[in-house]
Amino acid sequence: MIAKISHGGSLYGVLAYNQIKVDELHADVLFGNRIIEPPGDKPYTIEHISRSFGDYLTANRKTEKPILHISLNPDPKDCVTEEQFIKLAEQYMQRMGFGDQPYIVYRHNDIGREHLHIVSVRVDETGRAISDSYEHERSMKVCRELEQQFNLTPATKKEWKEGLPLSPVDYESGNLKGQLAGVIRPIAREWHFQSLGEYRAVLSLYGISVDEVKGEYGGREYHGLSYSATDKDGNKVGKPFKSSVFGKEASIAALEKRMLSSAAWVKSHKDIATDTAARIASAMQTAGRDRAHFERELMRQGIGVVFRTNDAGRIYGATFIDHADKTVFNGSRLGKEFSANVFNDLFAGQDSIHPPQQSAGVERPAQQQGHTGASQWNGHDTDYQPDHKDNTAQNVANAFSLFAPVQGSASGDQPAPQQRKKKKRRRYGRQQ
Repeated sequence: MIAKISHGGSLYGVLAYNQIKVDELHADVLFGNRIIEPPGDKPYTIEHISRSFGDYLTANRKTEKPILHISLNPDPKDCVTEEQFIKLAEQYMQRMGFGDQPYIVYRHNDIGREHLHIVSVRVDETGRAISDSYEHERSMKVCRELEQQFNLTPATKKEWKEGLPLSPVDYESGNLKGQLAGVIRPIAREWHFQSLGEYRAVLSLYGISVDEVKGEYGGREYHGLSYSATDKDGNKVGKPFKSSVFGKEASIAALEKRMLSSAAWVKSHKDIATDTAARIASAMQTAGRDRAHFERELMRQGIGVVFRTNDAGRIYGATFIDHADKTVFNGSRLGKEFSANVFNDLFAGQDSIHPPQQSAGVERPAQQQGHTGASQWNGHDTDYQPDHKDNTAQNVANAFSLFAPVQGSASGDQPAPQQRKKKKRRRYGRQQ
């Protein structure tokens, strides 16, 4: 597990960051410690949460950056239940000296991995600063202890040095070139993909597009790549960058070699494809015909999905991204029961919560976004009838029968833990 601790001066800014995730249904509030509860069943708001920190910040004597923002990131392979996440947050805050402070805990589930964000203050009720001496070293020690206590995958020294897992590019944050490089280089170097389309799909989850550039200049043909940042709707923003800016590993020649080596790697690690297919089948069985629920279930199991749609809304491509094993699969590569036709008929007429805005004549990948309520099929008996002559219905049934649901997956169906003194768990932003 990797922890990142940030100090800031704006309470509103850090609460707004997490509230946006809640509003987009990419996060929910797990619980609060010494946080004033909203009346009735009303959800938390930035203004309401701020009241719980008001007295501490008013009493602050001279701490320049009194706001504490912590993210706790288990390994993507770890399957952490809600109860474990709650205890994890409580134990971490207690051992770091913030157990008696007001704090609120958010669970984020974007980019195929669940992790926590904790917002608190670094000054006590009298306004005195809570010591941050050797904070990084103490945090590492606490994480090692919690890894053993909760049987989590230990983070390596390299992972601590390199920092947190990949994060989406945020155009508004600046340093666009650096942000792009921070995602493109490790994906091009470490991930397994067998086509440019699969490479493009995984980049799209991190807010990056890549285009082939072909032509002739000075009597010589050239073939290269151009990378751009995208907004949440999939539209390019800012200036594009040539692949050479990010080094040889981001070039078309290097990527073609990577595709060949990836094909050999996947062939020798057939269990990866089998496990990924099983998790997809489990999500299909749980979500039924509900596309947003299906995408949510996949995210909980560490898998991203990119559906490619045309202007008519028909799904003509499906690519699955296994974040834990850093492997990308075109749906049909996993089996005909995971082909685009199956999902088109399964989710006919449905969009994600925030579908990309499409320009005329332009086809964009519909990235996984949003959650909806669950609808389930009873067993394998459905009213589903394909509208064309194929064996899609049988393929869906095959997906359910060939692969049993993954044991111990973070499906979100865990029983809610007992309410604790001074704490109350609220679920806003995610429907169970």
